[in-house]
Amino acid sequence: MTKNTGKTGLGRRDFLKGAALASAGAGAGLTVAAGATPALAAVAGPLSRAADLPKPSGQRVIVVGGGWSGLTMSKYLKKNNPKFDVVMIEPNSTFFSCPLSNLWLGDVVDLDLLLHSYTDAAKNNGYTWLQGMLVQLDREKRRAFTTAGYIDYDYIVLSPGIDYNYASLGVKDPAEAIRVAQSYPAGFKPGSEHLSIKAKLDDFEEGVFLLNVPTGNYRCLPGPYERACLIASYFKREGIKGKVVLLDPNEKPTIKADGFLAAFKELHKDHLEYRTAVNITGVDVDKKKVVTEFGEVEFADAALYPRVRAARIIQDLGLADPKSPQMEGKIDNFKYTVPGDDHTYIAGDARPMPFSKSGNTANTEAHIVSKMIAARAQGKDVPWESPNTICYSMVDGEGKQSIMVDAKYKFTKGKGWGFTDVKLIEKRSKQLGKANIEWGKGLYRDMFS
Repeated sequence: MTKNTGKTGLGRRDFLKGAALASAGAGAGLTVAAGATPALAAVAGPLSRAADLPKPSGQRVIVVGGGWSGLTMSKYLKKNNPKFDVVMIEPNSTFFSCPLSNLWLGDVVDLDLLLHSYTDAAKNNGYTWLQGMLVQLDREKRRAFTTAGYIDYDYIVLSPGIDYNYASLGVKDPAEAIRVAQSYPAGFKPGSEHLSIKAKLDDFEEGVFLLNVPTGNYRCLPGPYERACLIASYFKREGIKGKVVLLDPNEKPTIKADGFLAAFKELHKDHLEYRTAVNITGVDVDKKKVVTEFGEVEFADAALYPRVRAARIIQDLGLADPKSPQMEGKIDNFKYTVPGDDHTYIAGDARPMPFSKSGNTANTEAHIVSKMIAARAQGKDVPWESPNTICYSMVDGEGKQSIMVDAKYKFTKGKGWGFTDVKLIEKRSKQLGKANIEWGKGLYRDMFS
């Protein structure tokens, strides 16, 4: 079946970019494995020598991770204290944005919108980008060991993002987990996974395309629901004889429920089937089916999203909270510092507070944490502020209509964390669709310009 993917498809320029990203993404996958079990013999050279960096011009701050948190952190550390010597460590060669990536998968925006240069971000904002990976950390000596050499620091911020827990899908054998990950990538870690899913959709002809919602506090709470809507829109627009089946362990969408349910019913009833209170307990790669407590679900293709956890390097460094089911960092929730160590911070999706694991949250949180570090370096302190979660979800790929939520967080003694200052718009509109894309462009400018 031949389909017209339109101007948003993979043209020659995008294909070349995609090929580079696939290579970068593969490297990132290997990095996770190395971080999970640091093999000192394999990195004996870098561990024994200093990284090729100039002598620091002031107090050196290392930022580990070049996602929305790390990029924002690196820029605003320099803005809040120009005397800081900031080094951001990131293994990927190109930035690929998870936020707005569903719109690319649904052929609403071009790939160019998601791709950005780490080189330009560092040059434009006066910090250094070191392409490499953190392997070990000596917090007593304040020395970070990376695949590019060791770096001495005054402060270090760990924003390494997430890893997947395939045992949550009933896949406990490591070899089988790799098969599931490579056959049906989740698409919530940037780069290669998204390219794989895009290729699946471009080649899809008929049958069930299976998606699922994970348990716990996963990256981008509305993401699976938005993706289901945009793939359903794509099937309708291209005349594909198939449908999306979305399995959700919850009774209804975890966020913006009325808006999503209205879109499912009014826009996508012929191309989207939403099944609630369903947990995946097993995956059969060869037979193309998942097992649930209500029986098996067969599919033609899929993108399976396991429960997330903090990137394994947090656990490997002994910084994970053993009581956290998602192995997130153990920190002072109002200072972001590791207990007993005012020079080590954990932020972004690896921090333990139940804030949304979203781009806007990571960005606004990094603004706040960078101010904290700059103040503490001068012997001062700044009060805790809530990060801001602004989240648009496009529910109509043809009409480019979105819904949105805007919220902050508060801590109440005896009750814990909750939302505050919530603004919820669940009536979809083209106006919100335009705001959705402009929101993303504005935050890209904030991180890269």
